[in-house]
Amino acid sequence: MVTERSNAPAAARSGGFTLIELMVVVAVIGLLVGVAMPTYRNAITRARESVLQENLFILRQTIDRYYADKGYYPQALDVLVDEGYLRQIPVDPFLGRNEWEEVLADPDTSLDASQPPGVWDVRSLADGSTRDGRPFSDL
Repeated sequence: MVTERSNAPAAARSGGFTLIELMVVVAVIGLLVGVAMPTYRNAITRARESVLQENLFILRQTIDRYYADKGYYPQALDVLVDEGYLRQIPVDPFLGRNEWEEVLADPDTSLDASQPPGVWDVRSLADGSTRDGRPFSDL
């Protein structure tokens, strides 16, 4: 069997894409990105909220352990690192740094009367609120 060759010019026989095909592909990619981007941003926000809650839990648990060991609250969060309770102060994921609002305890909570009131609780300094409307400082 002998195949016949086309008499069409070489440019017409090339295997490239037409402009319409390229425009359809670009439109489909744009549509997929448009749908995926809000989902991606929501996932990032959810992850930051989870990290914030976990870091607050770790700090509060560590402050409680310090109080259970010493009978008084630490004077600052840095004391927890200096005395080996933490390797480092956790980072607030919304601020990107390890700064927290330190809430001082009442003076009469210390079992050791010679110690001044220390850090009883921590809160986030970040502005804004969670996806369910609670301010970051109330977590």
